[in-house]
Amino acid sequence: MHQDPQRPRPDGQSHQPYQPYQPYTPDGQYQPDGQYQPDQPDRPGALPAHEQQAYVPPHIPGRPRRPRRVLWISAAVAFALLLGGGGFAAWKLDWFSGNGSEVSFGKTPPPAVAEGGTKTPGQVPASPPAPTGDPDVQLETGPRAEFKQTAKLDDGTVIAKTRLAGAKSGFTGDVWVWTPKEYNDPKYARSGFPVLIALPGGNGFPSNYWSDRSLGLQKAISEGVQAGTSLPFVLVMPVLNPDAKYYYDGSDIPGQPKMGTWIAEDVPDFARANFRTYRSRDGWAFMGSSSGAFVGMKQVLQHPDRFKAVIASGGEIVPDSPFWKGHQTEMDANNPENLAQKLIDANGPEVYINFQIGTKESGKQRMTQFQQKYARGPVRMTIRDIQNGEHNGWHYVRGMKEGSLEWISKVLKGPKPETG
Repeated sequence: MHQDPQRPRPDGQSHQPYQPYQPYTPDGQYQPDGQYQPDQPDRPGALPAHEQQAYVPPHIPGRPRRPRRVLWISAAVAFALLLGGGGFAAWKLDWFSGNGSEVSFGKTPPPAVAEGGTKTPGQVPASPPAPTGDPDVQLETGPRAEFKQTAKLDDGTVIAKTRLAGAKSGFTGDVWVWTPKEYNDPKYARSGFPVLIALPGGNGFPSNYWSDRSLGLQKAISEGVQAGTSLPFVLVMPVLNPDAKYYYDGSDIPGQPKMGTWIAEDVPDFARANFRTYRSRDGWAFMGSSSGAFVGMKQVLQHPDRFKAVIASGGEIVPDSPFWKGHQTEMDANNPENLAQKLIDANGPEVYINFQIGTKESGKQRMTQFQQKYARGPVRMTIRDIQNGEHNGWHYVRGMKEGSLEWISKVLKGPKPETG
């Protein structure tokens, strides 16, 4: 099982010793001990000594290695770069200007309620026809969440956070969001936008490392829009797990928090309540790294009527949460191998899986085997090699810029401006 050896396992068994993960900066340069001090956003003080290193699980004989590395992305990273003499000056980039202030996304007026009718909070009102003429467009349904800015990008767009109480899962957790500049453009005021749900690896709690601007995900999308290689995605970044001790495979494991329902239902419902989206699955997709890649792929295969595509980086193939013990039937129902075969047998609907894998990390063999066995019929699959890439978010974003963003943009639908 892939756990920090100093954290208890629910089955009471001891952990095998792990090899320490060697920290790298965004340019791939190794930082010797004592020069890299990761810390976690929204958490005061330094990490405990046993959390100062992320770990790589040992190879289990007869089974591919499944890395679950933690990417500690925080203000401490920027500070370390500054001390490193690279000339980096965060204050010049205005990273933190306005952090903590309220954020309102979009300028679309709420849909009118029919005369004599009443509007119940959370109820989806009848929306007027969209000026684009696309009946698939769904305007914000409400009620709107309260957002607080957590970061500001160079183009003026912001990343913001809110607290979401999942009505269907019963789980309450943080969600970060980002919208491209096009979302506030009056020409798109009545247009839907595709939603990309970005899932982290590692603990996936209490933060989502894709919400840190230093990884460059939001910038990659913005630059792709300008270059015509990416759709202007609304980026939704929820926590992946309910705690920092165990992982839950993005599933409803009996007796545990319903993280499958959280990801598959509560988070999309939240996006519909707050943003202009699409009713059909053509505007919904996932991206994720490591364990987040597994969850994103599983959700697409499990709910092909809701989600159409996924970019799975450093991907994992089978469920292995320690909480599955004693629940083999339920675990099998959440296994992408079984889900892919079920979709093939049903002959659809079509789903699109794009694996990303660095040439300096392990795992391509299991991706290739999965592709050879299940990439047929409605299951469309590709594998993108990231040259000199390792198991980290910076390199996965590079892979997205080099082609994966363009790939997923071709299978989803994008916004259309009003004419005339």
